[in-house]
Amino acid sequence: MTTPLYTRDVGAGQAILMLHAFPLNSRMWEPQLDALAASARLLAPDLPGFGLSPAPTTAPSLDDYARQVIAVLDTLAVSRVVVVGLSMGGYLAFRLLTELGPRLVGLVLADTRATPDTEAGAAARHRLAAEVEAGGVDVAANEFLPKLLGVRTPRLRPELLDRVRGIIRENKAAGVAAALRAMAARPDSTPLLARVGCPVLCIAGEEDLLTPPDVARDMARQTPRGRAIVIPGAGHLTNLEAPDAFNRAVTAFLHECPA
Repeated sequence: MTTPLYTRDVGAGQAILMLHAFPLNSRMWEPQLDALAASARLLAPDLPGFGLSPAPTTAPSLDDYARQVIAVLDTLAVSRVVVVGLSMGGYLAFRLLTELGPRLVGLVLADTRATPDTEAGAAARHRLAAEVEAGGVDVAANEFLPKLLGVRTPRLRPELLDRVRGIIRENKAAGVAAALRAMAARPDSTPLLARVGCPVLCIAGEEDLLTPPDVARDMARQTPRGRAIVIPGAGHLTNLEAPDAFNRAVTAFLHECPA
């Protein structure tokens, strides 16, 4: 039997499922949990081996993660949900589309992409997974931290850099390595964009080096009800670098979603 994912559950109202980035955990959503709980119910699971969820016992795929997330929604009796996925959370959101069906009333794709890894990119993830297993989660922190924040953030806001590193260190090496391999094997989700019937908001940080703004704009163009916004002064972790702008965007988007 699959062990349930640890899930933060705060607020009341429209359910919003918040899927965290790699290599962080649900604590990355604290600026949203604090600000949006007055008007919505926020559900933020830790994926297997991240935060307070136990490490996977077998090599999971993103579809395995999706089944566990659906089990969380079923356990909490969530019948209609807005999904917010950032980076790896966006990859996972695509795997939820078919499973959720009409339960999905809104989709936010933040700092993510629909396309799969290149062959070289997938190979790099597999190499890093092996290095994490040998050297621990600091290996992943050192690899990803320079790419996660905007170009000026480490110098102007060193406390945020330390905060992100601290969140990464809370995760288990087995979970981080498994997620790397799951992301490397993910399929091309681009064909799904045209079939998303609910409103879609694509968010990108102006300084995002991993998924630049043009990636968000391109995804929005391919969805029937999509639009894109770019958040100035932010890199890949828009929700942490520019929480006020991110929260305003999500709050406004909720008014577009069916009640």
